[in-house]
Amino acid sequence: MKEGPRSMEIPAIEMDIQKFLSEQFSFGDGHEIPRDRSLFGTVIDSTGTLVLVTYLQEHFEIVVDDEDVVPNNLDSIEKMAAFVARKLQVKAHARLGSAILR
Repeated sequence: MKEGPRSMEIPAIEMDIQKFLSEQFSFGDGHEIPRDRSLFGTVIDSTGTLVLVTYLQEHFEIVVDDEDVVPNNLDSIEKMAAFVARKLQVKAHARLGSAILR
């Protein structure tokens, strides 16, 4: 199993998401997207949402359920980072609980 993003802090998660968005959605002009800027309908359309969800699942090794794909979780870099951090925390607790039961 690869070691990686599963224990990241929110600032590191935000940096990874910022880099991805800049590369994927052509913001490679040196300007950062403000952490709290609303992205749905301005930066990310419905196809972009699918690309974003795939990235989050693969990069952070989390599961994004259909009910998770809501503005409260994904509308800004700030909200995405908090969402990913929560998912990673749940995953870590599940892994810890599984280890204790062995």
